[in-house]
Amino acid sequence: MAEIMDAFWQQPPVARTLAAGVFTISVLCYSGIVPFGWFHFEPQLLLRMPPQIWRLVTGFMMTSPKLSIVMDPYFLFSYLKQIEVGNPRFPRREDMIWYLVCIASFIMIFNRFILGQFGGSLQALIIALAYTCTQDQRGIKANFFFITIPAQLVPYAMILADTIMVGPFMVLLLVSGILAAHLYDFLARLWPEFGRGFSLLKTPAFMSRLVDAPFQRVQQRGYGQAYQGTGRTAGAAASGSSGSGSGPLPDAWRTRGKGQRLGD
Repeated sequence: MAEIMDAFWQQPPVARTLAAGVFTISVLCYSGIVPFGWFHFEPQLLLRMPPQIWRLVTGFMMTSPKLSIVMDPYFLFSYLKQIEVGNPRFPRREDMIWYLVCIASFIMIFNRFILGQFGGSLQALIIALAYTCTQDQRGIKANFFFITIPAQLVPYAMILADTIMVGPFMVLLLVSGILAAHLYDFLARLWPEFGRGFSLLKTPAFMSRLVDAPFQRVQQRGYGQAYQGTGRTAGAAASGSSGSGSGPLPDAWRTRGKGQRLGD
């Protein structure tokens, strides 16, 4: 068990946290321990007092039933890890989180026009992540359920597989993921590079402050994670450990001269 937990904590923080949250919420809901109504997105509940704003996030954290309880978190983790680790388009963690915010917002808007109602969809989010990951992999082959296909066709193969296994009604829902990822790619990359414009989805400064707060004290080491203390600063610690004030005894005791043992 300890090895499993060590392997878990060594994974990228955003990918592991979201995948674990999706799996936990889905297991609790499908097992009947907690009701689906606690997490399902309902626009009118955002207007109540207090507003149930967590539904903006949990609406994207519900898997499909049966085998999807395992497969959806797996695909989510795989594509999030590819984006979080080594992707030149998202050099900072706040860039990745801002990307997720934009993609989720686009999916909800497209669902409003395609399906007639606002709502999040984990499956559409996974399709969007797959689309983003494979856009820079042109010319590379990928394995999809033991079939080798061009990497950029993986999102469409996933839509076809879900349509066969779940039903044709999933097509419209999953297409919103393709549209959301394509819109983000156009506004954040294609328009600035080829249209000679500026990035319309530049990561705002406040995202850096929000993201740095929980992660700035965590440092990855070869043997695990190290946490920075919240006490004195490094400069204060250094000044306190050098000079005439160093040592375990108070300064007043050092003015008493050389100590003597009893009986001397």
